[in-house]
Amino acid sequence: MKNIIQNINKAFDHRIRLGIMSILMVNESADFSTLKELLGVTDGNLASHTKALEAENYISVEKQFIGKKPNTSYKATQEGRNAFKNHIEALEKLIQQS
Repeated sequence: MKNIIQNINKAFDHRIRLGIMSILMVNESADFSTLKELLGVTDGNLASHTKALEAENYISVEKQFIGKKPNTSYKATQEGRNAFKNHIEALEKLIQQS
């Protein structure tokens, strides 16, 4: 039991971060507007959670211009994919034991 809990990753303990990673696990990438709309969060809230995941090297950020409009898109890194997969597996094991 203790071993399972050690695999639960604090970086994913907020529903918004869990949502960001869930979206990026099934999509190659997602831009800021898409994440904001899918998660139903404010700009500031989304920005703070993407920064936290970027600081852990779980997502990468690409900024570019589409026409004259800035566009920020996010991708899950391999490290982020592995960490999220381990986190979900730990949660599943925890649920199975209860």
